[in-house]
Amino acid sequence: MSFKQRIFSASKASGIHLLCSLCAALLAGVLVFGIWYPYPYRELSGGRELFLLIMAVDVVCGPILTLVLFNPTKSKAELYRDLSLVIFIQLAALIYGLYTVSMARPVYVVHEVDRLRIVSRADIPGDQLKPELGGLHQLPWYGPKLIGIRDAKDGDERLKNLELSLQGQEPSVRPDWWQSYDLSRDKVLKVAKPVFKLREKRPDAIALIDLAVAQSGKAELNLLWLPITSFKSAEWVAFIDATTADVLSYAPVDGF
Repeated sequence: MSFKQRIFSASKASGIHLLCSLCAALLAGVLVFGIWYPYPYRELSGGRELFLLIMAVDVVCGPILTLVLFNPTKSKAELYRDLSLVIFIQLAALIYGLYTVSMARPVYVVHEVDRLRIVSRADIPGDQLKPELGGLHQLPWYGPKLIGIRDAKDGDERLKNLELSLQGQEPSVRPDWWQSYDLSRDKVLKVAKPVFKLREKRPDAIALIDLAVAQSGKAELNLLWLPITSFKSAEWVAFIDATTADVLSYAPVDGF
């Protein structure tokens, strides 16, 4: 067999492998962006960049290895062995990549003082999470859930909380401080601000504010807003129902 024929056959096999890899990446994208990182968390939590990097490496490497290894002059046993090895490596990389993305996924949106803070699985100290207790310790897999944080029980706990916060462990990432969002709704409504104040603060973002108000499905007078932050960004706001404190829409606007 000539070199040209060999390259043609290998390119055809590599093309088929590429198509299969793209289909697998598409299914993985549905999982990541449809469930783990719904809008706007793919922007706020960095899931999009991490996923695209992993998928780019995984989708490209498999077909390239097939292009290098595929040779129609090999026996069926040799081809089966080579291609099985390539597929195994690619699947292992895909599974590890999805695991990495899942560990960085946002699990809670926590009301913390004057803002909503996005907490990812990786933010939570492993020794403080006790899934066997159930409740909020069992982290959600179907997108982040709104929760609040309780008040300090006494002066000693307040001082300990301040000490941990100075060390970078805010109450929002400590499971023993979490509580149902229903218990925090009144606190949220007390610190949230009317939309006109955001317009005054960010006159350059009027179009983005108008769009978010329209997406909320509520009249502007029935909305309030709070900054929503993550490790990646502090330049978004969440619009909430002025009666229930439910989060209704978001805008890429700096609220600080």
